Amino acid sequence: MENSTSEKLGLTPPKFTAKQRVHWGLASFGGSMISGTYASLLSIFYVDYLGLVGPYAYLVIIMSIIYAVWNAFNDPLFGFLSDRSKSKKGRRIPFMRYTAPFLGLSFILVWFAPISPDKIFVFWWMLVTTVLYDTGYTIVFLIYSALLPEITEDEQERNKLSVFASFFSLIGMILGFLIPDFFRKEQGIFPLQMAMIAVGIVGTLFILYTTFKFKERPEFTKVDEPLKIKDAIKHTFKSKSFIILVAANFMSIFMQSLIIGSMFYLADYVTQSSSILLLVAVFVPLILGIWMVPKLSAKFGVVRADQILLIIGATGLLLLTFVPTTIIYLSLALAGIGLVGPLVLTNVMFAQVIDEDELKTGVRREAIYFGINAFITKPAQSVALALPAILLTLAHFVPRIDGVTQTQTHPADVDFAIRTFMGLIPAIALYIEVLILQFYPLKGEYLAKVQKEILVLHDEKHAKLMELEKQQKPDRNQQ
Repeated sequence: MENSTSEKLGLTPPKFTAKQRVHWGLASFGGSMISGTYASLLSIFYVDYLGLVGPYAYLVIIMSIIYAVWNAFNDPLFGFLSDRSKSKKGRRIPFMRYTAPFLGLSFILVWFAPISPDKIFVFWWMLVTTVLYDTGYTIVFLIYSALLPEITEDEQERNKLSVFASFFSLIGMILGFLIPDFFRKEQGIFPLQMAMIAVGIVGTLFILYTTFKFKERPEFTKVDEPLKIKDAIKHTFKSKSFIILVAANFMSIFMQSLIIGSMFYLADYVTQSSSILLLVAVFVPLILGIWMVPKLSAKFGVVRADQILLIIGATGLLLLTFVPTTIIYLSLALAGIGLVGPLVLTNVMFAQVIDEDELKTGVRREAIYFGINAFITKPAQSVALALPAILLTLAHFVPRIDGVTQTQTHPADVDFAIRTFMGLIPAIALYIEVLILQFYPLKGEYLAKVQKEILVLHDEKHAKLMELEKQQKPDRNQQ
């Protein structure tokens, strides 16, 4: 697949060295270390550490609703602002660079919630800090996602960059499990809080490093005339490819949020073993599978490869619901293979959707697409946060006291509740996603046509940029 469409046309979209791909992946590493810690610890922190369960479970549900409503506004808003930016420093990287420290600080504040009998005060602390955290994360990684389709048109290059980002993301996510798991076993919450400070600072530094290693392509800022917000939203929702992809992605986000947020429950109350063993079972197949994805997608196409992986993952999760405890590790390994598809290929498909849209509108506007995608899919995270609290309340779950796990009054019910929100529900979501992707139109001859036409359009935009710069030089000389 090295003889890409661009080479056949005589056009040369940007290519990147292995070193540059590592630089690209380091932002993903820093972000995933932060977000992996946040996702793995948040649910159990709410329910088990802060005691928001039983008569206080409604507070988690209320916070999930408010969190979802805020997400409905902030992602499209920042996406639209980024697409319309005419800053001389760029419309992407400045947003990412200057927001990264705010992301790190707000992440740290989440874990300094007071462990208090006044649950209303705890609720307000968690609500404010999680909203601030999500705002910072939205800006940084909405922009990071929007940069991928923009910096190169070549699908193989996008795939390789996505593979490196996914690899580093997994390493960061593994640390996001291991770090809190190690420190939450210490006496008291202070060691955990110190670890969270370190995670916030280190993660921020890696994100900042990437912003100094990449430059934006100026033709999309200087040549494109941004759409007004009404037209931007209208054209986004008119895209059949986008609607189908975002519906499928909703299922992926829902599944990932449930699994990541449930791992410590599975270790503490089902397998009653070290969570490291569970992490090995999931992440080793994930890491190995990442490097196989380019070959799989080259053979079957991006969409079909994703469907194959999703079926494997769904089957593993379904088995997890019912198999004996000793077989859970095998089920998680199958699930790990399946998670590779959404992790690597979703952003590649979004790049295809954005290429198709640019041919129709004439404007490159990645950020609004990722913003609207988040607007639709972020509620999946809120549902995934509320589900464990609801199901565990129904199972009469007994939360820990002073960091010590308690004997469960209904252990079988608690066991099945955890298996349900860790296995059965995510499995159903993945099977539904496979069916949704069957209707995705960007494949085969139509996709090849889009890929050829987008290269021609970008060549024309680059020529216009050169012409504009020539016209501006005399003006500067006269001044």
